[in-house]
Amino acid sequence: MSLHIDYYVSLNSPWTHLGAARIEALAARHGASLRIWPVDFGSIFAGSGGLPLPKRSPQRQAYRLQELARWREHLGIPIQIRPKHFPASELPGACAVIAARETLGDAPAIRLAHRILKALWEEEQDTGEEAVLARLVTEAGLDPATLLPLSREPRWAAMREQDTQAALARGVFGAPSYVIGEDIFWGQDRLEFVAKRLARG
Repeated sequence: MSLHIDYYVSLNSPWTHLGAARIEALAARHGASLRIWPVDFGSIFAGSGGLPLPKRSPQRQAYRLQELARWREHLGIPIQIRPKHFPASELPGACAVIAARETLGDAPAIRLAHRILKALWEEEQDTGEEAVLARLVTEAGLDPATLLPLSREPRWAAMREQDTQAALARGVFGAPSYVIGEDIFWGQDRLEFVAKRLARG
């Protein structure tokens, strides 16, 4: 049986961005399928005892910034620690990713999600703005004239809500999470363990 990774993301998460290229490379190296789920982590935090960033203690917020700087240096990924459009409106991009996943396949959806993350965290773009999103869809090799009107259909937001509840029921509580069977790996700093799990088959 081939390996499969369920990939739970927030399109506002710097940690998802920091792990993006690496999870794609791991999946390819081990011949694993990779399916993206851009779920609502606001609802997941509320349902799992977590707190959204603005409600976390000053100590935790300060430590997060230190860790982002450390990982930026370690990985050589030129993220902005405090991007000017964070948090961006996540729903339009998430619905576009889900619409792509359901109509075009996993690879185009992942390509679009990763393009959105790079635009927010490296390029200071407002990824919740319609014109920006249209350009990012194009840059991901997709057709905005087709995908964006499709993404505005209510069924994708409803599907996101269902996916969010399914993620909670599965035990997901943070972004990114990589789930292989019953094994949950939370955070891009756990990709070494993902690699070991994939190597076991």
